[in-house]
Amino acid sequence: MTDNSTGRRGSAGGVLVAATVAMGLFAGVFYIFACTIMPSLSRSNDRVFIEVMQNINDQIQNPVFFLSFLGAPLLAAVAAWQSRRSPYRWWVFAGFAAVALAFLLTVTVNIPLNNELADAGDPARIADPAAVREEFEDPWVAWNVVRALLSTLALACLARGLLLYRGPHTSYLESAAGSSASR
Repeated sequence: MTDNSTGRRGSAGGVLVAATVAMGLFAGVFYIFACTIMPSLSRSNDRVFIEVMQNINDQIQNPVFFLSFLGAPLLAAVAAWQSRRSPYRWWVFAGFAAVALAFLLTVTVNIPLNNELADAGDPARIADPAAVREEFEDPWVAWNVVRALLSTLALACLARGLLLYRGPHTSYLESAAGSSASR
């Protein structure tokens, strides 16, 4: 299977690998929030919960996070474009669609909730921290689970596309079994 007229594969495989790795990081962030961070914070009092989430929301905005957060959908889009005529294209298209939905949910639901929490101000000065938490926690957690599922689905689809991109191949032992050295 070649991607260009020289008989060598082009950049499609590299982009698909990069998209898959970035997607794993993207999915991992939502996964760790769903199964560890938010359940741990649920044990905290209201002011601690608000303060820690405000701190997380401030600290997560860094170049390392943005590399995977923006890189995963961008690389998945490029991989989808590059695979548009390939037999594995539907897996890559599905992966891109799933990451695009997860990204859209983040931008339209979770980030606005984060902004509302930031706008509540200093947790020590909030008159009713229980009400602020009530408005934030349940919707944020529920939509984060949806993001985790979508991004995990995207990872699985991109990984399947990558496996199909590589095509059928024999393992070292299979090829050695048929060699003259093994007879």
